[in-house]
Amino acid sequence: MPEAQVRDVAARAGVSPATVSNALNHPDKVSPATRERVHAAIAELGFVRNSAAHQLRRGTNRAVGMVVLDVANPFFTDVARGVEDGLAEQGRPLILGNSGQEPIRESAYLDLFEEQRVSGLLITPVGDVLGRLRRLRDRGTCVVLVDRRVGVKEFSSVTVDDRRGGRLATEHLLALGRRRLAFVGGPVRLNQVRHRLEAARAAVDAHGSGEVRYVETTTMDAAAGRTGAEQLLSLPAAERPDAIFAANDLVALGVLQALTRARVAVPDDIAIVGFDDIDFAASAAVPLSSVRQPAVDMGRAATTRLLEIIADPTGSSVTHTVLEPELVVRDSTAGA
Repeated sequence: MPEAQVRDVAARAGVSPATVSNALNHPDKVSPATRERVHAAIAELGFVRNSAAHQLRRGTNRAVGMVVLDVANPFFTDVARGVEDGLAEQGRPLILGNSGQEPIRESAYLDLFEEQRVSGLLITPVGDVLGRLRRLRDRGTCVVLVDRRVGVKEFSSVTVDDRRGGRLATEHLLALGRRRLAFVGGPVRLNQVRHRLEAARAAVDAHGSGEVRYVETTTMDAAAGRTGAEQLLSLPAAERPDAIFAANDLVALGVLQALTRARVAVPDDIAIVGFDDIDFAASAAVPLSSVRQPAVDMGRAATTRLLEIIADPTGSSVTHTVLEPELVVRDSTAGA
């Protein structure tokens, strides 16, 4: 906003030009009531802030970019809600990108955020983006990983213990007497999937009996769950699983749909456990047992860490926060 416009807004709002500048650029330094008067004055006068020019002068954009695996998955929308809540306290906007689990789309969003000079980036990576993240960091964009860690210690992260979650789900099924387990969902190039599958296999090995059949899918949605369940139903009756651990709740809901259409009783014939505990899990035709991830808390924790790094890029140490999952038992296993 030009200086003349700043002076006009200050006069209309009854504050100093410096206060107008703080209300726009450092809202945490101004009381909510004063911010409201400044923005009301801007609206009354019909001024539009030239954000692009302002960003060029400052060298960075106050906005934070975020790239999630699947915006259609309620888990990631809950994570984004936690991020947005945290950013709102500092008056920072969120620019949300959906990679759709596709490295090409992920790369396009990283190009956009680099071009926009966002001050921070929250990302659940799909491809090998370590080099890109380093470049963004070196150009002034702070980075925090969400729901994933890469094989280096130079970026802070906030994750859930996927291995513990996989173990909780598998031990629950084993305790119900189920021995022919299937893990449905993929692909294993995603750390979350691989860690949950590895934990399921380790739990079966530790138990000393049972097996885990892996049904890989290219996506992690309800359609993938239906496809995976149909593959399992095509097996001879003696080889079909008596329990299914789905990589996430959307896959589990697809599995439940396919089993219901095939008149397979859940949980009497096949028990199902999902992962995430999205709202739809509890309201399914057969309410789903699921491993609950604290999604909103994850988003808030990642935002808090990112803002700390933005405030002190050189003095902040690298941290890795691991949140604990929780098994929620419902009808898809409780009656087994």
